[in-house]
Amino acid sequence: MSSMYLWVKALHLIFVASWFAGLFYLPRIFVNLAMVPADSHAERERLLLMARRLYRFSSLLMVPALLLGLWLWLGFDLWKGPGNGWLHAKLTLVVLALGYHHACRSLLRKFETFANKRSDRWFRVFNEVAVLIFAAIVVLVVVKPF
Repeated sequence: MSSMYLWVKALHLIFVASWFAGLFYLPRIFVNLAMVPADSHAERERLLLMARRLYRFSSLLMVPALLLGLWLWLGFDLWKGPGNGWLHAKLTLVVLALGYHHACRSLLRKFETFANKRSDRWFRVFNEVAVLIFAAIVVLVVVKPF
């Protein structure tokens, strides 16, 4: 294993974990936004500001995570050879994570335009989706079950 491969892999892990940290916390802000009383404008605006900044920051973290992952995949021929079913499953989960990320943006827009119809309870469940995606990706990468 080359030194370059290990550096790229380490950086990829750092950016993926950081990106997902944003995906773990942003829906938690949505839970709080869904619970804000209609007359609490200052609290609502503070939470929206936090959500906007976190979404922007996690979007910035997502880009190098994806680019480094692409480098690992194509630059080090991880896709070649038998027994790479885990990699295909991981890539499917990465596409789901991207969809989740963009769904967060859509939900944020709904809060910004007073169009949210979802309850805090719904957002609590939605919050767990990122954890499940992240856990499944980690298991696939470490265990390589197929």
